[in-house]
Amino acid sequence: MPDTGDTAPDFTLPRDGGETVTLSALRPAPVVLYFYPRDDTPGCTTEALDFTARAGDFAQAGARIIGVSKDSVAKHEKFAAKHGLGVTLLSDAEGDVCERYGVWVEKKMYGKAHMGIERATFLIDSASRIARVWRKVRVKGHADEVLDAVRAL
Repeated sequence: MPDTGDTAPDFTLPRDGGETVTLSALRPAPVVLYFYPRDDTPGCTTEALDFTARAGDFAQAGARIIGVSKDSVAKHEKFAAKHGLGVTLLSDAEGDVCERYGVWVEKKMYGKAHMGIERATFLIDSASRIARVWRKVRVKGHADEVLDAVRAL
């Protein structure tokens, strides 16, 4: 599980339009890499909308915002269109990247255990090092906190 100071695990994942995104190709821009459980659920929608609302501020600070879930590219496209999202959403359908970042975890709901994505954000600096990690993210105010951390890089 990568932590602050570690080199961010590189990956290439599909996105809308039949394109792919490779993390290392985004250098030297800082990257806000956020993992979320599922498209079009209340917390995930709010988080994506909050990052979208601040996308201009992140861009002004030179940072890219990338959201990752196990949902398909087609589902991401519908989610983004429905809510007018302005962040890049990547599909980790096989869950490899989620596992490498340590966010594929056992969760409990109503007393039953199941595997799922833990909401987490990684701020990756211009040298591909993890500058900050937020685990078990609470959505309210999170985008603002991440933006403050980007500006402090």
